[in-house]
Amino acid sequence: MSCRPRAMRDVFLEQIWEAMADDQRLFFVSADFGSPVLDKIQADFPGRLVNVGIAEQNLINISAGLALEGYTVFAYAIAPFITMRCYEQARVSLALLSEVRPMNVNLIGVGAGYSYVVSGPTHQCYEDITLMRALPNFQLLSPADHVTAENLFNHCAGNQGPKYLRFDAQVLPVIYEQAAPDMEVGFHVHKKGDRICLIATGYMLHTALEVAKQLSEAGEEVGVIDLVNLTNYSVKQLEAALRPYTGLASLEEGFRGRGGLDSMLFEFTARRRLQATVLNLGVEPAYRFELGPRPELHEQVGIGVQSVLKSVRGLSESLSK
Repeated sequence: MSCRPRAMRDVFLEQIWEAMADDQRLFFVSADFGSPVLDKIQADFPGRLVNVGIAEQNLINISAGLALEGYTVFAYAIAPFITMRCYEQARVSLALLSEVRPMNVNLIGVGAGYSYVVSGPTHQCYEDITLMRALPNFQLLSPADHVTAENLFNHCAGNQGPKYLRFDAQVLPVIYEQAAPDMEVGFHVHKKGDRICLIATGYMLHTALEVAKQLSEAGEEVGVIDLVNLTNYSVKQLEAALRPYTGLASLEEGFRGRGGLDSMLFEFTARRRLQATVLNLGVEPAYRFELGPRPELHEQVGIGVQSVLKSVRGLSESLSK
């Protein structure tokens, strides 16, 4: 496990490349999307790699067919294209079919949220949490650093069913220097707070930790939880972690109020009868065409550090009334 920041896709693909030497059941499918590690897979295991070209619908159907023949399949494309361009195929060939047939297909989407900052809204991805959460039988995995991404390989290879991995395209700072989150639990508690807890996923964990740091320096302690698995987390353990709080805030790099992490948290608190005010923080539901540094774009849409700080302080004030 390396603590030097690396790209999520590179460390994950290296895990696949290393495992393919010993496991003949591993198969890789790409939608004309490359990487240096993928070149090594192509060179060493040409019989178990298929590049379908710019044809994500075919990528899904080929992956499903291979899985039905007993392969553990990893399919790879840019995040908005592997989710939205082939959504019907993911629904029918993976979510629906896996209800009646065992299969292990892992969709690797690179470019979650604002990762591709210079490519604009066509290549940025604000909808994937909502869409993939809506599909029964899918696991939705959203790591915040390369250490977590690297650790997801064993979880994906060892568990049946379709999964969607939303990887950041940028090299992010390392958060888990000692050990990655326990995927049997599905989340990790970074710190405990007094009244408010921030529940974040993916890139937004970095924002949550910075916000918690600044609030701590101002005398207010807030909790921080990294929700890695948005579908298959331990319900009992998450309930126990959230029950002490009177205020909860969800942080996601996706559209606010459109069925993403906030929807999951609203439902969770209602069904578990948690007595907490829930504040959902996400991207304002509109497409924007401005280019610039990610922190600057985040402030424009309401999820930058300063924007989140202001919102959480507002929540704190309302709880004090």
